[in-house]
Amino acid sequence: MKIEEAIVYVLTKRNGGMTTDQIAETINRLGLHMRKDNQPVTSKQVYAVICRFPEIFTKEAGRIMLMI
Repeated sequence: MKIEEAIVYVLTKRNGGMTTDQIAETINRLGLHMRKDNQPVTSKQVYAVICRFPEIFTKEAGRIMLMI
């Protein structure tokens, strides 16, 4: 699945939001997204996706949450 889909999946399973580190760790642990270079997803990569989709994600008090 695409990384943005993986982030949505992770956040729907957790109420109250998560940090980018927690999201990246969960995506890697569950194997939800595989990078082209087979490296684990990083928190910086998660943050970049969050910034690219402001209509889906919001950041409050250091935690990422779904807008939908």
